[in-house]
Amino acid sequence: MALIDDRHIEETAVRMSEATAGDYLALLKPRVMSLVVFTAFVGLIAAPGVPNPLLAVIAILAIAIGAGASGALNMWYDADIDAIMTRTATRPVPSGRVSAGEALSFGLILSVLSVMTLGVLVNWLSASLLAFTIFFYAVIYTMWLKRWTPQNIVIGGAAGAIPPVIGWAAATGTVSLESVILFLIIFLWTPPHFWALALFKAGDYERAGIPMMPNVAGEASTRKQIFVYALLLAPVGVLPGLFGYTTAGYGVAALLLGLGFVWYSWKVLLMRDEDRAMKPAKALFGYSLLYLFAIFAAYLADNVIGRALVLGGV
Repeated sequence: MALIDDRHIEETAVRMSEATAGDYLALLKPRVMSLVVFTAFVGLIAAPGVPNPLLAVIAILAIAIGAGASGALNMWYDADIDAIMTRTATRPVPSGRVSAGEALSFGLILSVLSVMTLGVLVNWLSASLLAFTIFFYAVIYTMWLKRWTPQNIVIGGAAGAIPPVIGWAAATGTVSLESVILFLIIFLWTPPHFWALALFKAGDYERAGIPMMPNVAGEASTRKQIFVYALLLAPVGVLPGLFGYTTAGYGVAALLLGLGFVWYSWKVLLMRDEDRAMKPAKALFGYSLLYLFAIFAAYLADNVIGRALVLGGV
């Protein structure tokens, strides 16, 4: 019995040793994390007042860890369908480089660490929002919505839209209309962004049994819904300027970016079902990433420049 136990321990150690630091970094979904961190940073900087530099760094670090925790928990639960899809088959858990148990433990530890750090060192409102975001993404979206309804991305998009609100709350201890508008920009951006991806990855989702919109409602219906969301997103992106939160410079940039989003979505709407190359959908997916980064960068630049002018007495 002792020999069997020793062998089991030795085999477990070997399996664990196969995972590299890069594998654990991949569990954090660094590309998704980068967008989360950036939008949270914009919310923090745009908030009124000058944030304490140390607390600002702690807040952003905690939000980044929380976002990574969500990614690890998502990869733990989705390992079965990730193994089927070509886009995700090489992820650490389905490829066997990290065990499911390790991914789960990693995600849970990071979740607790991020929330407690934000709560104890910054404030509990931002920590509560972060905890809700992790729970919503890992449980409500990953375990329920994703495999149950074609509206998974619409409802689940709330998790990815909260980071600027968390950043704002970390800086002020409150939630404002301005931060809610930033939330709405990401919330309305999420469905057309992911449905564009789903159009040219429909086969993957079908094999995995995930009810993405093109697989359930069809490509024509999905293209129409993408266009509708683009029409909603474009004016919402301009709202900060209309409400006086930014200068006209941001308003012009947001308007041009929104019109670009509508244009690319229009090209998707006109796409024929037999167009298997899916070039318009791929172009929209690429542009959507540019849009989100650019509109938040414009918002950040507008706030930073405006604040510098005020401090300089201009």
